Amino acid sequence: MKIFNFLLFVLCSVGLFESATAQNKAAKPTLVVGIVVDQMRYDYISRYWGLYGNGGFKKLVTKGYNFTNAHYEFVPTYTGAGHANISTGAFPSINGIVGNEWYERLEKRLVYCAEDSTVSTIGSTSKAGQMSPRRLLSTTVGDELRISSNFKSRVYGVALKDRGAILSTGRSATGAYWFDDASGNFITSSYYSKDLPKWLHDFNA
Repeated sequence: MKIFNFLLFVLCSVGLFESATAQNKAAKPTLVVGIVVDQMRYDYISRYWGLYGNGGFKKLVTKGYNFTNAHYEFVPTYTGAGHANISTGAFPSINGIVGNEWYERLEKRLVYCAEDSTVSTIGSTSKAGQMSPRRLLSTTVGDELRISSNFKSRVYGVALKDRGAILSTGRSATGAYWFDDASGNFITSSYYSKDLPKWLHDFNA
C-alpha cells in the first residue's frame, strides 16, 4: 500500500499573541504555521526520538497536540490528494483532488491536479508556473482564515512542489511559491501576483 505519509500537520501558535481585551476575551494567535512532511511515517517520531533536538519535533510533541490515532480514509494517498485533504478536511470526492493526475472525462484527457493553462509563470521562463488551485473545490483552513478576517489575514504556501504550496493554501491565498527545476529559483503563478516579492527576488539571487 502506498503511504502518503503525512507525519505532521501542525497548527501551532508561534510566539506572538494579541493581548486580551478589557472583557478578558481569549487571546488569538497572530501566526499559525502548518507543516506537512512527505514520506515520513508517524512511527519515525518514536523511532528516532533520541536523535531530535529539543527545539524541533520534540517541542511540537511536548508543547503541542499529538494525534496518535489519525487515519486517511481514502486511497490512493497521493501527495496532491493528501495536501488537499489535510487543508480542507474534505475527502477527495468532495474537494475534487483525487490524485496527482487523473483522467478528466469532460476534457477527455489526463490532467494534473494544479495545472492551469490560463495563467503564466512568474519568476522563470519555464511553464512550471502555469499552476493554480482552480481544480480545488473546497475551501481550505487558509481560505476560511481569509474570509473570517475580511481578507486582512495573509496566507502563504511555500514548498518544493507546486501542488504542496497551492493545495495547502487554497483559492484565496495571498501567495504560493515553489521550486522550479529549470531555473533553480522559487517561482509563482500570475494567479497570485504579477511579480515575485522583493524578499524572494533576494533569496533567488
